[in-house]
Formats: sequence, structure tokens, C-alpha cells
Amino acid sequence: MRDLHGLLGIGTLVDGYDGFLEWLENNFTLRRRGEKDEADAPANLIGFAYDWRLSCRYNADRLAERVDEELGRWRSSAPERAEAQVVFICHSMGGLVARQYVERCGGAEVTRRVITLGTPYRGSLDALLSLVNGVGPAGIGLTAFARGLPSLHQLVPDYAALITAPGEPLRYAREVTGLPGTDAALIEDAARFHEALRGSGAGTAHGVEYVPISGVLQPTPTTAEVRGEKLTGLLTIDGADEGGDGRVPRLSSAHVGAAGRPALTPWEKHGSLQNNTALRQALFNWLTPDLPVHRGTEAADIPLVVDAPDVIAEGEVYELRATVPPDVRGHDRVAVFATAEGGPARTLSNLGGGRYAARLAGLPAGPHRVWVSTGNTGHVVMTALVLVLEGGAGDGA
Repeated sequence: MRDLHGLLGIGTLVDGYDGFLEWLENNFTLRRRGEKDEADAPANLIGFAYDWRLSCRYNADRLAERVDEELGRWRSSAPERAEAQVVFICHSMGGLVARQYVERCGGAEVTRRVITLGTPYRGSLDALLSLVNGVGPAGIGLTAFARGLPSLHQLVPDYAALITAPGEPLRYAREVTGLPGTDAALIEDAARFHEALRGSGAGTAHGVEYVPISGVLQPTPTTAEVRGEKLTGLLTIDGADEGGDGRVPRLSSAHVGAAGRPALTPWEKHGSLQNNTALRQALFNWLTPDLPVHRGTEAADIPLVVDAPDVIAEGEVYELRATVPPDVRGHDRVAVFATAEGGPARTLSNLGGGRYAARLAGLPAGPHRVWVSTGNTGHVVMTALVLVLEGGAGDGA
């Protein structure tokens, strides 16, 4: 997927991977196979495209074929490369595909490290909300399509996430019969998929290092109440707001490896994790053979909680709200800026108590980036993505 993209109702917008691949190539001894290169030219920076509609098992099998081909070609291209291993950098569901390859498809023997950005190791409530409540604007027919996707069922929470009655303990989706829009067989199969990954041990046996990255502080649906034929998403679990990247709860994206905690927690939305400044600095330190670069705390590095719609109708005002956590010194006196791509920077109004807001009007139809920054307009803290629907049709199904 190139640049800003997404499929309405099936997933939030994603800020593309072209820039990220270029950054990797420019900062490390990596090269991609160019258009003018021979088809069998060795390369050590490989983008793997997979069919996100299909099962992670199927895509892991395809990944195994690709790794065998590319790694074999690279190892045979020079004597010093004979023992080369693979490092995966994966975004979202791509991390599940890579983990299936490592743990269940023999990939542990050739893999050194798996770095995952917002991977839903324990699933995402967003997926279950889409299955039950429907997806996309009314009338475009995406709900029936989504309900037949094995991949979407594999993203259903693999933790107790449903409230079925007041005072009752949380329940797994597979324990609640008759959830409309879900395929019971696919949910059971998804449970077996996650259980097999957790019980594998292949990665541990071969010393594969998992490095989970979790976006934090963003309002993230984590549990849901069952109300008739619908689910009502909640930002809390057992009364605590643990946050996440807006799509994947932190409790899910961190749940891999022995530590069970993320290696890095940037305050960033799910769709732009790969372009986050702090994340790229951490990647540089992890991937370079040189000593890590140590940087002092910059005044502009202030965490933000950003709440903004993913989709609006053409002509509708885009309302963006940001909050600086109260434990940050001067949280109620921060200069916060928002810049829509191609437009001027706007200063968010200070509402008091560390709360800030702005209203951006006139965004044309199409996908947009809105950069949110603190301290100065040149320091990007995080990116919000919004899709403006042409013609003003925008209510959910």
C-alpha cells in the first residue's frame, strides 16, 4: 500500500509505507530491488504485500515462500552473507502474519528479530464492533463483505472483552452465543489460531526476539456492552482506561514475548505509527551496529491525547481535541498546533485544565493528514488521519 490509503469501514486510514521504506534504505546498509534490476538481483530490503482479506495462516505460508526465495538469493550472493538472518518490521495485522510464520511455519530458524507496530496480538475490539454493528456508510454494502472475512474474525479480541449483564465478569466473544454478524465457526477457529501461537515455543527455542511497539494515550475501544443486537464500545476494562493507539488497545499490542510489555510506547495513532519520530529514533538504535544515540529531553516532546473523527462528510467541520496529561509540568499552558496537509498551522484554543480544541473547515473530499504538534509548529508529535466523504453521505450503517 502506497502513501495514504484505507478501505472505509474495514480499517482506519494508514499513512502509507513508501516514506518508511525510503527512510530504512537511507539510514542503513539496505537496498531494494529497483525497476531496472534483474528479477533475481539480490536485495536485503523486501516489502511483503499480502491479501489482508484472507487468513493469517494462508498469508504466513506465502511469506514462507517469499523468505525462502529472497533469503536464499541474498545468502548465496556473497560469502559473508551465508549466515544472514531475517529481521521483520511489521505494522498491525502484518505482525500476526510474521508471528505465524516464525512460530508455526519453520521461520524461527532463520529469524533474528520481529519488530511489531500496533500488532493486535490479543485482537482488537474494533474488529468485533465492525462485525456486530456493521461497517461503512449506509447503502454501500460493506457489512456482508466484512462478515465473511477470516482475517477480521482473527482480529476479534482474544481476551475477555464483553459485558453481558451488570455486575457479571467480562466474557470472551466465543463464550457469547448469538452475537449478530459473527460466524461462530470462524471465531472458534480464530481462538485456536491464537492459542497455537501462544503455545508454540519455536521462537523462544531459537532465540527470536520480539520487540512490540504500542501506541498509547489515544482513546481506544477496549471492552463493550451487549445491548440487544448491538455492541456499545467502552474505553475502559475493569474500570481502568489503559489506552492504546485508537484502534488496538495497549493490552493487546504489548502481549507478546516473555516480558509481556511494549519496548516502546509512542503517543501516536494506529495508522501513522511507522512514521512517528520517536519510533524511528528507537529503530535506528535497535538496527544499527553502532552505539545508540542518546538524546536529551526536548522541550517540545510533550505527550498528547488526540480525539478526532476518522470520517466526516464533505462540508462538515473537522473538530479536533487534544489533552496533555496532568502529570506533565505546565500541561495547562502548552502551545498546541494543528496543520492540515497543504494548509496553514492553526493554534488550538486552550479550554483550561490541559484541554485544547480546534475546528478545521473546508477540507475537500478525500483522505487527509492532520499534523498535531507542541512547542513549535515544526515539531510533529503525531498524525491524525481523516477521510472526507464526497457529497455529504457519512452516517454509519
